[in-house]
Amino acid sequence: MFAPLPPALVFSSAKNRVLTALLAAFVLLDLALTFWQNYQLPLDGDLVAIVLPAPWYRQVLHDPFGWSVLTQNVVYAGSNRFFAHASMELYWKSVPRLLQHFTSPISSLYAASALFMTATQALLLFGLAAYVRRASGRTGWAAPTTGSATSFWVAAALLTPLFQTVGFYTQMGITNRAVTYSFFYTLPLALLLGLLWPFFRAACRQEPLRPHPLQAALLLGLMVVLTFNGPVATASLAVLLLGLGLYWLRQHWQAAPPRPQLNPPGMAWLSGPASILLLLLAALCLYSLYIGRNNAENDPSHSLGELYRLLPQGIWRQLTWQPGLPILLALLLLNAWLVRRWVPASLEGQRILFILRAVGLFAVGYMLLLPFGGYRSYRPLLLRNDSILPITLGVIFAYGASTYFLIEQLQGTARRRYLTLVGLTAAFFTIADCRLTPREPNDCQRASLEQLARAPAPIVQIGPTCTVLSWTPITDFHQSEYNAEMLRYWGVTTEKKLYFQQP
Repeated sequence: MFAPLPPALVFSSAKNRVLTALLAAFVLLDLALTFWQNYQLPLDGDLVAIVLPAPWYRQVLHDPFGWSVLTQNVVYAGSNRFFAHASMELYWKSVPRLLQHFTSPISSLYAASALFMTATQALLLFGLAAYVRRASGRTGWAAPTTGSATSFWVAAALLTPLFQTVGFYTQMGITNRAVTYSFFYTLPLALLLGLLWPFFRAACRQEPLRPHPLQAALLLGLMVVLTFNGPVATASLAVLLLGLGLYWLRQHWQAAPPRPQLNPPGMAWLSGPASILLLLLAALCLYSLYIGRNNAENDPSHSLGELYRLLPQGIWRQLTWQPGLPILLALLLLNAWLVRRWVPASLEGQRILFILRAVGLFAVGYMLLLPFGGYRSYRPLLLRNDSILPITLGVIFAYGASTYFLIEQLQGTARRRYLTLVGLTAAFFTIADCRLTPREPNDCQRASLEQLARAPAPIVQIGPTCTVLSWTPITDFHQSEYNAEMLRYWGVTTEKKLYFQQP
């Protein structure tokens, strides 16, 4: 049920439409389950301060590109994160009100959160499926010429079980249970896939990238949005650009070309326009990382040396916390061995191995940059599912590309056994994530909001068992000032109602 059929069989089958429908149904049903799981998650404690916004977040909205950091060395919260703050404010001040035409004000908040997180996951899933299909198609790095719809859904079905909302969330979750973190981490990486797509497609085709002026303008705009959206996408781009530069130097200064059958991907796609765009992107990344040093939220309590000493502990904890990531990494090693030993030597096979090596090198480079992001008390060992999200997505892409390639290339008994393994893997991850209710649902938070909505008094004591738009219980009603103002804006309360909780 979970294992996609081999594309070689798919493309020649008369039942292509039926298979495509089944694969699409599997993917869309999983997204529907994801929406339901997200709908039951509580709202986090950073949401109101960013959306309202609170006074300490107003400076970033008035200085989106950090000129005051550059000219006056000003320190303020979110100094290189303007577009993350602006997008949150725009979304949360408009979407809940639109949804209130169909549901209650309280339900509209949870529906808005679920819609955003599910839509972002869908963008990542379908984007990665397009990358997988392009990287591992039969015609080398060009897309398959037949059965295109089916091949896309095969790739999407391969990746879908690896998107964990409940099961192995702590280790390899893609969207964050806190919707704020999904705006700051997940959405920028979905946009990053869109930015890199023209370059990736040109590299796959080994033809120069010559963007239309309108496309170049759109790419430039997306570069600005991404580099001023927080450190995750910017750091990912920095590692990618550094790796690309080193790879170009290696090819440029290589004394003798390698054997044809082992020829790695060339740089024919790196045209003049592509080079200019990438140099501008590198400059934007460096500038964003520079002004990010003046983020008031950075914790100076740990030196850089201390953070590097924490890094091995974080890696070990992340690998041993749950079984999901170790299993996925073991499958990648198996795929690499199968491509080397069981598939006839080909340029396509070498390119798959190149992808696996590139993802591994990216993971190392990215983790070495993590200490420069500073210390956070909620990430005591630096690594967490959100901070290593680019690595997780890279591993998922590498698994999808190598698995798709092997399904296509293996023959006879080897293919049947491999398909069985793929099916068992998909079943394992799907079952792990099949809980209808998250472990920490929003029932208590909803009940507290309903209590606030019904209460006649301007100051309300709510239950002590859960938090309401905060990370910790609010014991002084003055601390609920901004939350109360936001709840009135959303229509949850008809007037401003402060609240507190008894410890």
